[in-house]
Amino acid sequence: MSDRALQVVRLVWVLGYLVGTTTHVVDLVLGGTEVYASFPTTVRLFWVSLTVVDPLVVVLLLLRRRAGVVLGVVVIVVDVAVNGTVLALTEGLSFAGLVNQTLFAVVVLATARPLWVWFGRPAHLARYDS
Repeated sequence: MSDRALQVVRLVWVLGYLVGTTTHVVDLVLGGTEVYASFPTTVRLFWVSLTVVDPLVVVLLLLRRRAGVVLGVVVIVVDVAVNGTVLALTEGLSFAGLVNQTLFAVVVLATARPLWVWFGRPAHLARYDS
């Protein structure tokens, strides 16, 4: 994958995690600390934690840190699993939102390895990739 293509992939990841950040921040601003009160405590804690973890993924990706790739994969896989379970058991979430999130997860999983390799190269050499 070319350097330009990998920059686009990184941008897609960054935008995806910024959407997640925005969603949870807006939820907390509009609903306060009890915004997810109708859900189990572990789910509530997970969703609130994403207001910190999603932007951390963004920062790590922008800094070309491999930890951003690992954390990004873990976050989206766990998030899809949690949201899918919540949707199946409570109908408290949007099906369309889960579909979009799952599609993003497919992109993340399909591009994690190339990003991992690219982030392992010194930045000044990466621009010469073809």
